[in-house]
Amino acid sequence: MTARTLLHRHPARRDDIGDLQTRRPLPGPGLHHLDPFLFLNHHGPQVYPPHNAGLPFGPHPHRGFETVTFILAGSLAHRDSGGHESVIEAGGIQWMTAGRGLVHAELSPAAFKRDGGDLEILQLWINLPARLKFTPPAYHGVPAANLPLIEADDGRVRLRLASGSHQGIRGAVATPTPITLMTVEIAPGGRATLPAPSGATVFCYGVRGSLQIGGQEEAPWQLFQFADDGDQVEVASRDGAVLLYGHAAPFAEPIVAHGPFVMNSAEEIRQAIRDYQAGLFGEVPE
Repeated sequence: MTARTLLHRHPARRDDIGDLQTRRPLPGPGLHHLDPFLFLNHHGPQVYPPHNAGLPFGPHPHRGFETVTFILAGSLAHRDSGGHESVIEAGGIQWMTAGRGLVHAELSPAAFKRDGGDLEILQLWINLPARLKFTPPAYHGVPAANLPLIEADDGRVRLRLASGSHQGIRGAVATPTPITLMTVEIAPGGRATLPAPSGATVFCYGVRGSLQIGGQEEAPWQLFQFADDGDQVEVASRDGAVLLYGHAAPFAEPIVAHGPFVMNSAEEIRQAIRDYQAGLFGEVPE
């Protein structure tokens, strides 16, 4: 077993959306994507007061990729034009496959807008290969209790497995392409060896706390890019940390992105816009 070499650190840039504190490590300067991982927004952590306006993500379209939303604190309501609806509380995830196209809204539930409270959310976009760009849309709302929990290092490391498999345990969501994705909580003094199969792209983002990667101290709010020269990533923390971690095989296909659409050519983007304007993505029910 060999540890991968850390190549680059990509700090998250602050890019608030109204009063929603937002950091974005991907895309960023020098890194347009990390095939097949396209985009990550880290909202919060922050405290919303009572009688707040909630999140600003009203109905909007997507085509050609998947969105995975981790609710670390607070709660999030989902509705989409495919008839899917849920409210997910802290610790759960929302996994949406946009495929050929749909419209969805991600908003704060009425109780959160009334009472306020802590909020922290991660949203990751994952590409679909050309053969699946027009797959039927799908949605999975997974509460925290339904995410498999794997403990390591005598309980000092807790892995919550969203997708893929690890140590013979399958994640909560069966995905169109093989993707292993998890959150990793490291208690003070904990350490873990995370899988990094040969040929796979590794996704590793420090959500909070200081990490040690290969013995080197690293600040949070960074995306870590690794060489494909080993089959594991070694992480530890002196004071405790949380990270978003995963791996997937790259598609090595052209990526053309325009706002909420990610396709393989400019003409496919133009068609997506035409189809959305023609109402082919449907509408979010009131």
